[in-house]
Amino acid sequence: MREPQSLFLTEDSLGIVTDLYQLTMAAGYFEHGVHDITTFELFVRQLPENRSYLITAGIEQAVHYLTHIKFSEDNIQFLRRLPAFKHVSYEFFKYLQNFTFSGTVYAMPEGTIAFSDEPLIRVTAPIIEAQLVETYLLSIINFQTLIATKSSRIVYAAKGREVIDFGTRRAHGPQAGILAARSSFIGGCSSTSNVFAAYTLGIPAVGTIAHSWVMAFENELDSFHKFYETFPDYTVLLIDTYDTLTGAQHAAMISNKIKGVRIDSGDVLKLSKEVRKILDAKGLQHVKIIASGDLHENRIDDLLKNNAPIDSFGVGTEMVTSKDAPALGGVYKLVEQGHKGKIIPKMKLSKGKVTYPGKKQVYRITDTVGNFIKDVIGLEGENIEGIPLLIPVIKDGKPCYNLPTIHDIQRTASENLIHLPNPFKYLTDAETYPVYKSHGLEVKKQEAERIVRDMNM
Repeated sequence: MREPQSLFLTEDSLGIVTDLYQLTMAAGYFEHGVHDITTFELFVRQLPENRSYLITAGIEQAVHYLTHIKFSEDNIQFLRRLPAFKHVSYEFFKYLQNFTFSGTVYAMPEGTIAFSDEPLIRVTAPIIEAQLVETYLLSIINFQTLIATKSSRIVYAAKGREVIDFGTRRAHGPQAGILAARSSFIGGCSSTSNVFAAYTLGIPAVGTIAHSWVMAFENELDSFHKFYETFPDYTVLLIDTYDTLTGAQHAAMISNKIKGVRIDSGDVLKLSKEVRKILDAKGLQHVKIIASGDLHENRIDDLLKNNAPIDSFGVGTEMVTSKDAPALGGVYKLVEQGHKGKIIPKMKLSKGKVTYPGKKQVYRITDTVGNFIKDVIGLEGENIEGIPLLIPVIKDGKPCYNLPTIHDIQRTASENLIHLPNPFKYLTDAETYPVYKSHGLEVKKQEAERIVRDMNM
């Protein structure tokens, strides 16, 4: 009988966590002696609906990947057996045996607010290396940036009230749940139900009881007593298993030391107001009301506009899947290639997908107190006012950046959001933040377009 497989990633297999065409292109470059130094940039062409900004996330995992990528002997033997590699020389597979990433990478620090067309990562490396890493980088940056952005919207809607990540059970797999917990914390969540994320990242862990706990005892009141006996300093009771208002009355009978009650269903606005009355009448004004159950930013915003007395929100499915906009269309494009001693700008001309050539930098212009005014995408080294956002994180294959803690990253995101004017943070009908292309970049584009058309038309 065959042993079951977990399909969890191991460092020995990072090289083949990619699309096949990355490897076929790599083999083709190798066979034809193409080892030019190239630059690729990862950016998002168009923001998802109702999004006016992104919060960059996933850089730490990108750095780990780039500094640990390799091919195991088993990986290489598997590739050699694939029909696509039938005519590829042994020397290519020998090259993969010793493969490491030797390039230089610039990136926006995690937690930085970014906008469409702005490079989030810039990779300069021999073309095989730069090409091979495309799929993994897109996967890790697209997902985490998407969820960090979504969680920031939910936290904004909560207006200072606590938001807790409850999403692992609805994430697209256990690994996605862990990355979603990380990204949600970057976006402003206070804690997570994911124990592994708490263990590895230092995010506060939160969790109490499920409906099954209440149902497992003879009656609701008995289940509450039993939980309090075990966790007298950490009791939050789920009160909607049978009848929410009766559940609130039962919770009030347990102890004046309980911490909170949670409502997970029904008319949360009406129920939260009634539950608050019940608790207050018993002298339990300190007991918090936590709401959960298919919450998202617009529902939270509506609850609070109608004065729901809710202290915390547990958000799961909507946040960790970014359900209203479940994909971020990040792309990774060749922008420059060194060949025979010349630097050749590269660009696409296809309709709707035109790219700008050359190594780029993003410059942020702020007012005297740091509030964002506009961004300018320009050429690397171009004389442009503003703060350059892309910083070196890997040089010659080695990390050159002191990676911040998850708490530092969360603070960066929070500070960025404070300095982003409110009209760009609205949940709907937000204004479009001004992002301009520099004069030098526009000139470079015109020059490159002439070159490309002359060579290909």
